[in-house]
Amino acid sequence: MNKVLITGGCGFIGFHMINKLIKKNNIILNLDFLGYASSKKDLNYKKNYSFINADIKNFAKLKKIIFEFSPNYILNFAAESHVDNSIVNANPFINSNIIGTFNLLQIAKNLPNTFKMFLHISTDEVFGSLSLNQKKRFSEKTPYDPSSPYSASKAASDHLVKAWGRTYNVPYIITNCSNNFGPRQFHEKLIPVIILSCINKRFIPVYGNGKNIRDWIFVEDHCNALESIMLKGKVFSQYLIGARNNYSNIKLVKKICKLLDKIKPNKSGLNSYSDLIKFVSDRPGHDVKYSIDPTKIENELKWKPKYNFESALKLTIKWYLNNVNYWN
Repeated sequence: MNKVLITGGCGFIGFHMINKLIKKNNIILNLDFLGYASSKKDLNYKKNYSFINADIKNFAKLKKIIFEFSPNYILNFAAESHVDNSIVNANPFINSNIIGTFNLLQIAKNLPNTFKMFLHISTDEVFGSLSLNQKKRFSEKTPYDPSSPYSASKAASDHLVKAWGRTYNVPYIITNCSNNFGPRQFHEKLIPVIILSCINKRFIPVYGNGKNIRDWIFVEDHCNALESIMLKGKVFSQYLIGARNNYSNIKLVKKICKLLDKIKPNKSGLNSYSDLIKFVSDRPGHDVKYSIDPTKIENELKWKPKYNFESALKLTIKWYLNNVNYWN
């Protein structure tokens, strides 16, 4: 039975990871400061689970909590993650993603030898952008080249983790994942924006010409990968996680609209939900294309995504249809 500290466990991916690990008889401490995109809803476990409202930027409180819990694993999900917000105001991203990670590493380096791993959950955005006609994909050997304040803060945190591993021998693994989607994702992210815009008959905003390509993975597949990495991954290494689902933004929007046309036919006079699409001014520094090569995790850990992309999209759409007021 492992003791697992999860930071940011009330966020989207952290929530799903807690649900997975709690079923495997792990003892979970969820540490979250309950930011605007967090929710404790549905985390009501009576056994092997506890929650503390705390901020990873508060070193003194963080140190006391972690030393008292004495985890075998720290899974660091805590992060400010919305690119648009980072462009408007980078301060929260620097403080949470860099200073917060630094605090966790400073504490981890002094934990007893029962501590097994600092698992740092990062993003493919640290690698910058591929060109649209480029067949090359991101791998563990791709140089870092972040474009936004968000991705720069995550790149910095990745480098801190590697440095604390080399200098202080803090056992770590870094993961860089493609775009996640699934039930319970906060409504500022692209797929919830599309679904909720359709439900509420609002315009669906699409940046620029909509040709920017993203690589998508269902959140349950991401969590399955993280569990495999936690238990079987090579310490002092890095794994890229992706499901080979590459779609342009406009193609994804039209795909979701088409699925919704079948699942919840529109009765307000529109021919299709795709009539709601509206192209808007592009985001500054907008990366053109992300694409992950997951060969390393597939070969070393025998991990493969379980969910078909369209089936996972349908599942996600139906969740939002049944939980329209969830974030209210």
